[in-house]
Amino acid sequence: MKSRTIRLLALLGALSLVLAACGGDGSSDATTTAPTGETTDGGSDTTEPATETTGGSGGEASGSIVVSGSSTVEPITARVGEAFDGANPGVATSVEGPGTGDGFARFCAGETDISDASRPISEEEIAACEASGIEYVELHIATDGLTVLTSPDNEAVTCLAFTDLYALLGPESEGFANWSDANELAAELGAPNAPYVEEPLVITAPGEESGTYDTFVELVIADISEERLGEDNDFTRADYNASANDNVIVQGVTENPTSLGWVGFAFFEENQDVLKAIEVDSGESGCVAPSADTIASFEYPLSRPLFIYVKTNDLGSRADLTAFVDFYLSDEGLAFVSDAGYVQLPAEDIEATRAAWDGAKG
Repeated sequence: MKSRTIRLLALLGALSLVLAACGGDGSSDATTTAPTGETTDGGSDTTEPATETTGGSGGEASGSIVVSGSSTVEPITARVGEAFDGANPGVATSVEGPGTGDGFARFCAGETDISDASRPISEEEIAACEASGIEYVELHIATDGLTVLTSPDNEAVTCLAFTDLYALLGPESEGFANWSDANELAAELGAPNAPYVEEPLVITAPGEESGTYDTFVELVIADISEERLGEDNDFTRADYNASANDNVIVQGVTENPTSLGWVGFAFFEENQDVLKAIEVDSGESGCVAPSADTIASFEYPLSRPLFIYVKTNDLGSRADLTAFVDFYLSDEGLAFVSDAGYVQLPAEDIEATRAAWDGAKG
């Protein structure tokens, strides 16, 4: 567990300086629970930050920009796109959020210009982009904290350790219909918050196409499953209501009084009147609640970086795309990170991201 967290934190220092070759999918089953920003034609429910928006190009850009990928990053990019298009009437930006994996599939097939991602690109996706001749730059734009959720009616659960989460959600929990079904496994693991209540365990959470799923497995499940079951068992139980759309997960959790799930922090904040965030303990951190401060400091053990991946093959002939990313990384553009409910990067990380983009532009 600790080794994977260390690897993630070590990666952050270099994330924004990496240039490689790659690319993103998408059909979104969005609800209206939280802002989804499906397109930037004025139909999404977004609020601009209280700063003057220049659009980065003085209104001269024109063209079409296609973005697909993470439903977690989608609210940020949708807000940026709406503001940019408003200042540049000649540009039409579309933003979809079917999931990080689906987004990379489209990106590496050359179907999109930008891929939103809630995890770094995988080796398999890098190979797919290389095979298609897709070149890209990875840009770290924000920090998020995976938020473990239940209903406010579930008073019995306030904190879960990684071992608790494995007992309830890991590959050995397949078939557990009640929270209490996990008690024996939790005892084997030494999970500190067992025994659990004899109530239905109704799980609604990200599916395998989601970067939010991948990050949860990487941080919570993988080390325990490899120790107990050997390699190639780093996955969750499969018998739950799965979706790449965080809004669907929010709805599922709110509808069941003894529910369990996880989403990006912004979707919890948007719906905290009907959701309860469960504190998380890595085994070393103690119980920590997700907040802007604990996520920014990585005190919260499920903190993670968020990215956009920009196709760089034809930047010289894509004034619209260049101007869009210039605006995204400007002070005005990055203000939408906190506007969407996520955590702003510290100044040194913003400068590293901008330096990576300047290097990609040449």
